[in-house]
Amino acid sequence: MLVAEKLAVGIDETALRLADVLRNGGKAIFCGNGGSAADSQHLATELVVRLSGRSNRPALAAMALTTDTSILTACANDFGFERIFSRQLEALGRKGDILFALSTSGNSANVVNAVELARKTGIVTVGLLGCGGGRLSGLVDYPLVVPSDDVQRIQECHITIGHIIIELAEAGFLR
Repeated sequence: MLVAEKLAVGIDETALRLADVLRNGGKAIFCGNGGSAADSQHLATELVVRLSGRSNRPALAAMALTTDTSILTACANDFGFERIFSRQLEALGRKGDILFALSTSGNSANVVNAVELARKTGIVTVGLLGCGGGRLSGLVDYPLVVPSDDVQRIQECHITIGHIIIELAEAGFLR
């Protein structure tokens, strides 16, 4: 089954929810490890700056929890690597926000902990996942599981899916 066939409805629902969050004053928060950390930063940037040079819309509230090395290293040292995202989410996330959890395996402990905290806080959760979705597929509100076990293909799909979600959300936000 092709990614588009499998995930089209979920992508559309996620984009609508993201547009609602942004329209209502919430922010998009992204987290992930390794390549997923880079993708988190990339997607947050697309919202704050703009996705396309064809659009001159206002900046939209977004952030990646992967960028502050002082917070990441202090938290890893003091609380453990598995809390690097949940600790930041505790400080910065609010009910009405949306968390995008990127994990090719769906089992990264630090991403799982962030999602668990988000759910307790009333933050909407989206999983950009692969490898069957792992533990996260049953925890997130919107599981978008790429049907592959190949990390490179999963990451390529995640950035494409992210771009599509943002493009659709921008269109919905600007209406």
